[in-house]
Amino acid sequence: MQFRLNNQIKTYTGAPELPLLNYLRDHENILSPKDGCAPQAACGCCVVALNHRAVLSCVIPMKKVENGEVLTIEGLDEKTQEIFAKSFLEKGGVQCGFCIPGIVMQSKVLLADNADPTLEEVQQALTPHLCRCTGYKKIEEAILHAGSVFRNESAVGQFKYSGKVGERLPKYDSHDVVLGRRPFVCDLKFDGMLFASLKFSDHPRAKVLAIDVQAAEQAAGVMRVFTAQDISGDRQIGLIVQDWPLMIAVGEETRYMGDVLAGVVAESEEAARNAVELIKIKYAVLQPVTEPLKAMQKGSPKIHAKGNLLSETLIKRGNSESELEKADFVATGAFQTQTIEHGFMEPESCITRPWQDGIEVFSQGQGIYEDQRQIGKILNLPLEKIKVVLVPNGGGFGGKEDLTVQGHASLFAYLLQRPVKLTLSRDESIRMHPKRHPLWMEYAIGCNKAGKLTAVKARIVGDTGAYASVGMKVLERSAGHATGAYFFPVVDVESRAVYTNNIPNGAMRGFGVNQVTFAIESLIDDLCEKGGFDRWQFRFDNALTEGLQTSTGQTLKSAVGVKECLLAVKEQFYGAKYAGLGCGIKNTGIGNGMPDIGRAKIVIESNNKVLIQHGWTEMGQGVHTMAVQMLCEETGLAPDIVEVRVDTSDDTVCGMTTASRGTSLVGNAIRNACVLLKEDLKKNALSELEGRIYEGEWICDWTTKPGADDSENITHYSYGFAAQLVILNDEGKVEKVIAAHDAGKIINPMLFEGQIEGSIHMGLGYALTEEFVQIGGVPKSTRLRKCGILRAKETPKIEVVGVEVFDPNGPFGAKGVGEIGLVPTAGAVANALYQFDGIRRYKLPMKE
Repeated sequence: MQFRLNNQIKTYTGAPELPLLNYLRDHENILSPKDGCAPQAACGCCVVALNHRAVLSCVIPMKKVENGEVLTIEGLDEKTQEIFAKSFLEKGGVQCGFCIPGIVMQSKVLLADNADPTLEEVQQALTPHLCRCTGYKKIEEAILHAGSVFRNESAVGQFKYSGKVGERLPKYDSHDVVLGRRPFVCDLKFDGMLFASLKFSDHPRAKVLAIDVQAAEQAAGVMRVFTAQDISGDRQIGLIVQDWPLMIAVGEETRYMGDVLAGVVAESEEAARNAVELIKIKYAVLQPVTEPLKAMQKGSPKIHAKGNLLSETLIKRGNSESELEKADFVATGAFQTQTIEHGFMEPESCITRPWQDGIEVFSQGQGIYEDQRQIGKILNLPLEKIKVVLVPNGGGFGGKEDLTVQGHASLFAYLLQRPVKLTLSRDESIRMHPKRHPLWMEYAIGCNKAGKLTAVKARIVGDTGAYASVGMKVLERSAGHATGAYFFPVVDVESRAVYTNNIPNGAMRGFGVNQVTFAIESLIDDLCEKGGFDRWQFRFDNALTEGLQTSTGQTLKSAVGVKECLLAVKEQFYGAKYAGLGCGIKNTGIGNGMPDIGRAKIVIESNNKVLIQHGWTEMGQGVHTMAVQMLCEETGLAPDIVEVRVDTSDDTVCGMTTASRGTSLVGNAIRNACVLLKEDLKKNALSELEGRIYEGEWICDWTTKPGADDSENITHYSYGFAAQLVILNDEGKVEKVIAAHDAGKIINPMLFEGQIEGSIHMGLGYALTEEFVQIGGVPKSTRLRKCGILRAKETPKIEVVGVEVFDPNGPFGAKGVGEIGLVPTAGAVANALYQFDGIRRYKLPMKE
């Protein structure tokens, strides 16, 4: 059969059922269409044009292409490519960028048919697409702007940026991301590369009696089948607790459906996957433990030898029982939140290849030094023999903190001494990686007749699933933020993380804080109704300020912006018919008595190239852009000569990229590195500094452990604050969200807005539509479409208000904003719905 591909005639004689996406990527090396969920046809990352119509190439068989015309970004003329690239850059329509090439092709078809679309028509055109980063708003702006440029036949704008702090500098290194040119891990190819696939457990809890790999070993194209006995190092890995085996051995129990029993490496991915199906496992199936409250009971089967209680956090200040008994008004409630899938658009992928006498790992993980440490354990190799290179990923949100495929790919490549690529399908990704913790919360809060809060009592239980991940830290944060953005003189909080045979739950944007904020904000409104208090004024009167204490007992000394955020939404709150308020506090993830270090190096490579080396993961949030702007502000250097690299061989050791830490740690490290550089630039031209390396380090070592007997309680280094207003229309649907966020100094307003818009989109889904259901430890569905992620046409108007209350420890006064964006959202939605129908909600997701 023949067809035209990007204006060239092609002849195809292969399998007629081969998906067009596979043909483009594997046969033509056209990589702009991305595989986000194939063959689920849910995400839109694979959209191309077929006969001038936008199609999902993952479900278009080659037989339907016959005599047709296929167009991808690679086939667009240069002017068209530049219009789209610069429109998305100038309007902030790209974050991680994995979904954007598909959206560009959808936009191309839309604008060819409708040169002047309305916003509603753009939103409708985006229906096949998911974006987890942006909340769609800046994507919509970018498409409308591109349409305007095409209509007016005007030249693409040429902007010169200083790169300094406060400027709307386009996101670093994203021009080629928009056009699908910058590779993600799944786009990389190496000579002699082999492909791997994993055999997962068929049961959430079962004893493995035998693993028969004979048929798989004899299958066509198979190089080797691996099991637990092939691991020479330590099989037990984990970010904090080493309780997660890389592979389950014969005689051991599986703990969830994502446990790996074997792996196959073959000459092609298809051969590897076919061979995995031939592996036969003999089990003794056991009854899974899936309810955390039952798992805590005496006599429950032990998921781990030490028992089912992973961790316990206790905070007690004063006598809550007596204070609640004396309170003039008391509000109580039992709240439950749900498990949530991260829904990043890029599934997990890793390539490892031999390097010197060790290995080189191309990772999309959220902490390359943590990857290096755990891989070293598995292979029993010293760290200097493991080089981990960060490939900026297609979204993380905490879901790529834990080691998933990196360990297996490294084991296979090291033993075979060949490059090995291991990529999960969307079904496998959903089955394997940790989710957001569901919490069970019993709350009571009280206040006096004057409308001042007096006491809070909370009992919190979190399902941490089969393995620890960061579950103890998530439930610790729940306890540490259990009082929300308010001051309670008396605090009594108990928080527990419990093992079950469900999929593990770990880090996800908000990190245990949005759950408790849903509860506390709902009860604040309930208390206002009981006492006849004004909802805005009550919050303002009880908001944290300098000199007051958080849940942990930390006295805040400065940079507390709750009241400023409330003032920013006051007028619109009183002007709305159905309005729900929610306030939020979220720590920057530096503290709890753990010393934290940020390191950076500035390398002067030439007069036209300055290299920043740091250890943080770029996953759409813009940490590389922050680094560039910090450098440009300090030195006056132009941003277009600055490059950023993240590679363990640079020895810029740092922790995980999570909890809004990156801006603070990398920013302060770069500022310190610039001290000497600025002095040298006063006396020398940049070209005269060629070859010099300027190193910077910033350490936070003054925080205290929760419950520690210290003279001063400093649980966290910094906090961000927010107030969100949710307004409903006359049908009870969310019409608009107004989000006022205290970010300290806003380093880049465009990226700040994009982070908050994306967070609110995620928060609205969390409040209303999203839920990952498991029945007996088995996912009800592993389809992305079933996760409930909102589409563009379902996302209401979002207005972001920047509030700047400078933090004395943050670089230029900045605070982190990546996580707090969704902290108040569910509570604000619940309160708005109550104003509409008088029904108090205690369980997520809520239905409008």
